Amino acid sequence: MPHFGHSPFLWGVVLMSSLIVRAQDAENFDVVIVGGTPGGITAAIGAARGGCSVALLDRTAHVGGLPANGLGATDIATRGCTGGLFLEFVQRIRAHYVCTYGEKSEQVRTCSDGYHFEPSVAEKVFAAMLAEHPSIAVRRMRQFDAQPGNVTLENGRPVAIRVLNRETNAIETYRGKVFVDATYEGDLAAASGAPWRTRREGRAEYHEPLAGRVYKAWRSRPDEVGEGSTGEGDDVIQAYNYRLCLTADPKNRLPVERPATYRRDEFASLAADLEQGRYAGTPSNEAELDGIGRIVNMVFLPNGKTDSNNQHLAFISTDLPEENYPWPTADWAWRDRFALRLREYTLGLLYFAQNDESLPKEFREKASRYGLAKDEYTDNGNFPRQVYVREGRRIEGEHLFTAHDSIPVQPGARPPLHASSITASHYAIDSHAVRKREPDRVHLDGFLSYPTLPYTVPYGTIVPKKVEQLLTPVPVSATHLGFGTLRMEPCWMALGQAAGVAAALSIRSAKTVREIDVATLQDELLAQKAILIYFKDVPPTHPHFAALQRAGLRGLLTDWQAKPDEPVAEADAKTWNEKAGTTVELEPGMTRGEFLSRMSRTTKARAE
Repeated sequence: MPHFGHSPFLWGVVLMSSLIVRAQDAENFDVVIVGGTPGGITAAIGAARGGCSVALLDRTAHVGGLPANGLGATDIATRGCTGGLFLEFVQRIRAHYVCTYGEKSEQVRTCSDGYHFEPSVAEKVFAAMLAEHPSIAVRRMRQFDAQPGNVTLENGRPVAIRVLNRETNAIETYRGKVFVDATYEGDLAAASGAPWRTRREGRAEYHEPLAGRVYKAWRSRPDEVGEGSTGEGDDVIQAYNYRLCLTADPKNRLPVERPATYRRDEFASLAADLEQGRYAGTPSNEAELDGIGRIVNMVFLPNGKTDSNNQHLAFISTDLPEENYPWPTADWAWRDRFALRLREYTLGLLYFAQNDESLPKEFREKASRYGLAKDEYTDNGNFPRQVYVREGRRIEGEHLFTAHDSIPVQPGARPPLHASSITASHYAIDSHAVRKREPDRVHLDGFLSYPTLPYTVPYGTIVPKKVEQLLTPVPVSATHLGFGTLRMEPCWMALGQAAGVAAALSIRSAKTVREIDVATLQDELLAQKAILIYFKDVPPTHPHFAALQRAGLRGLLTDWQAKPDEPVAEADAKTWNEKAGTTVELEPGMTRGEFLSRMSRTTKARAE
């Protein structure tokens, strides 16, 4: 097979000439997943546990997505809100540090119960989880290009896809009964004909707080906006960056060298900001913003490393707005060029902060204490291999998740309850800047955070319109702001697990993923200790966990605490029976958990 590089035109010509695929040329699997992201990995495991053969395809030589590429400080606002395979991952992270360094070690303390980890450890744990399932074929260096000619559709559903083996330059065909798009970009779903959006919705469209064009000081009041905020929608994408793994450990620190494309003028405004004390918000501790902290926000990880993200209080940091706009729909040649540009920009910023004489000497010395960790990304110049794609295509599904789905219906109460929930989740609505610094603006357009409370995510967010037998647990159906809370790896992992379980259920029941019984899907997720609705006092280890989850989703329990071990009041038992249409008798000494478990068994038996 000749190699035509990454030209989308030539690539499409080759594939269009090969639409009729000989059976012996294709590999057949029950489930085919594009994207070795955490959501793709959990989808693969969920399907494999359901008895399916799975192909997990990733473009790079390393699976694991962003957690294996610097995002070591887990983005979750309420621990215990998301369970299942995500919680298994977290527990394995902690177990790694305990086994390697001892229960009382500094590494175990710094790993924060497994929620903070080194990139290489995340990759190792993901690889071990996959290796436990022989029915999963992990294929690295497989590139899917978002061209319609790369998908064979029959009656509105994909039955085969074609990918480029980047090691051999051969085109490979994978046939499946269910396909999962676990890419950050939504490439497979788009090529399959699913509708999608990338634009930032305006305030008038869904009446979401902070929708559209908005200028906001970091750490200002939730609804407080600045001059220039119009609420108008536009076709822009929030900024990407790299989550850097930096260290101040002299034994493991590599100095930052001047990149070949270094342009000093890109970073010169930092000197003026320092001199005049300008911030894009209100610092809580200016001492933390001295030196390297002025351009990156650091969370400390085990072994003296950091997850270094964009500094939200700075006008210039590791985010690179505007230049990433084409990414969601661009071909891989363009994406690779931008990835290199972003890498050199990031290294240039670090080099400037450590060396430019326009900056105070003391500042440069403090910034120079940090460098790249020499034991991470050893095959990539010790630099992350993957761009932090915060938002790509958002595939339109049976349910469009908006900001309102994550905001309490009244102060202190729950957000809207979705009876078809496939996971609970919790993170603030979060967006990074969509534009670079603008003259006469004291904030960056689009940079915001808006509070939420633990919410439920309906199954329809991962079931795309117009395409059958395809699930989209990563490029989920949401507005820009709705996506701003869903787009965290714990939630993506939970949605991935649900997608894998749903795929297996679809195959076993001979129903489409759109037609499967959601209650059965929820039962299987609960058996795997997934959390579908959050209660403060009902962990997955509680003996009545599943029954209390079902009761919550039916609206029988509305408070944040289920009080499972307290005696059930006669009035509550009567109300629950009336709402559920059951006649469970209240026995003396019965706890709330026991009563609801009996109700759950009665309801299930009646349904069968």
